[in-house]
Amino acid sequence: MWSGVMQRAVVSSCLPINTRLTQHLCLIHLLINIRLDWSFIVYYLSLSLSLFINQSKMSSLSAKDDCLAWAARDPSGVLSPYSFSRRAVGSDDVSLKITHCGVCYADLLSTRNLHGNSKYPLVPGHEIAGIVKEVGSNVHRFKVGDHVGVGTYVNSCRSCEYCNDGQEINCAKGPVFTFGRVDTDGSITQGGYSSYIVAHERYCFRIPDNYPLASAAPLLCAGITVYAPMVHHKMNQPGKSLGVIGLGGLGHMAVKFGKAFGLNVTIFSTSVSKEEEALSVLGANRFVVSSDQEQMKALAKSFDFIIDTASGDHPFDPYMSLLKTAGVLALVGFPSEVKFSPASLNIGNKTISGSLVGGTKVTQEMIDFCASHKIYPNIEVIPVQYANEALERLIKKDVKYRFVIEIENSLK
Repeated sequence: MWSGVMQRAVVSSCLPINTRLTQHLCLIHLLINIRLDWSFIVYYLSLSLSLFINQSKMSSLSAKDDCLAWAARDPSGVLSPYSFSRRAVGSDDVSLKITHCGVCYADLLSTRNLHGNSKYPLVPGHEIAGIVKEVGSNVHRFKVGDHVGVGTYVNSCRSCEYCNDGQEINCAKGPVFTFGRVDTDGSITQGGYSSYIVAHERYCFRIPDNYPLASAAPLLCAGITVYAPMVHHKMNQPGKSLGVIGLGGLGHMAVKFGKAFGLNVTIFSTSVSKEEEALSVLGANRFVVSSDQEQMKALAKSFDFIIDTASGDHPFDPYMSLLKTAGVLALVGFPSEVKFSPASLNIGNKTISGSLVGGTKVTQEMIDFCASHKIYPNIEVIPVQYANEALERLIKKDVKYRFVIEIENSLK
């Protein structure tokens, strides 16, 4: 008798809450009527209440933590399934069902805490593309069903001179990056290796319906990282000469933009094996092995602009010598140090410039430019379950030229 009652209590805990309440009340009534010992009835009530509370908590938790993701839990950087809650959609917010997310080297740096400021659990990913599923009451730029992207930052002060000029990445108070940073409401931002994201409409970008979402994702970091300094330094004028250091996710986009702008494009690389693809597939005008001093000397004072996408340590003086008078070298990679002779800069009135990504204005411009000129990144589409292997291959530079995670069909 007692064991049967206990089994009923446990089994009923698996039923819907309203059904469980009815069953428990009926069982208590039965126990009183058959005049069982009151100590047992009290014990049964305690057990039922405990099961009911725990089940209610689990139901509440599952309803709240509805964003599925892959996250790193510690500096090993190993990603595994994770669920968490996004903030509620505010009046100025867009809720975006993520279909694709690009894999950036920043994902590797952050998941492994190589900058020393990672906050775990950490969901990486800041090349996000997807479809609008909900908008706030004040949102007029987007509607449900629109194709939208979210890039490397999701907030800024919105009141400084840079924000007012559409250069939010240079916000005087600092932009809030898409993952691993403290947002204005005190929450920690989580990135695009997840099922959906909620962002203020200001930091969302319209993706034309005829532009593939898988191709759009890498534009939100790799694309804008090279496009912004090229436009800033007026390297979108046909006939000028462009040098591109490094042929990876950023470098191959610089080549594509350079050709679309009508520039004469030279790729500098330490890998001879990349020459054929650089010339025949990407359409570069010239390929130079940067360790070949004779090739480098032959190009002295011949470039209007050089964009340096390499993150590994490398000398700068040899490249500065290739610039024309008043030429510009723009650094978008992150080597551990930058060293060059003052003479390399002063003689010839040359400039070395840094750049990160771009503000909202130039980012939307870049997306529209890619759509109208049919510029697409070279990508390898993968399921989210392959993310750890992709990051390892990224270290080995074994990708042509950007991994893109197909979130919608693989994150379940």
